[in-house]
Amino acid sequence: MAARRTERARIAAAAAIALTAAAAPGLPAVAADGDPARGARVFLHCYSCHSVDPNESATLSGPTLWRIVGRRAGAVAGFDYSEALAARAAAGLSWTEAALDAFIADPQAAMPGVAMGFFGIPDAGQRADLIAYLRRAGEASP
Repeated sequence: MAARRTERARIAAAAAIALTAAAAPGLPAVAADGDPARGARVFLHCYSCHSVDPNESATLSGPTLWRIVGRRAGAVAGFDYSEALAARAAAGLSWTEAALDAFIADPQAAMPGVAMGFFGIPDAGQRADLIAYLRRAGEASP
């Protein structure tokens, strides 16, 4: 179980790196018009590895996505992030909406070498909905 959790952590860390890399100037703002209710359905792509419950990380292979929007990368205490994510976090990576959008669209393209077994969500509307859901979930109290 620990090996699986470590692999999930590496995958999540890689995703974080891609998100920061994607937050380059000129990228459009995203998720402002996303629908959190539709995003909850899109989250079904994520929930086997991630949760939006801040206390649920220990039982999943990926870190909690609670308060991910705007959060500094690598910030979930006690989670074993990959070396790549740790390095990007140390360099100032934050999970902006633009970074999340780019990563969710195509994790491997946004972050070459990512070990996450997720191929992305090509539909921009679904990504906006998912990011709106993550933003709303992060506003909820634990």
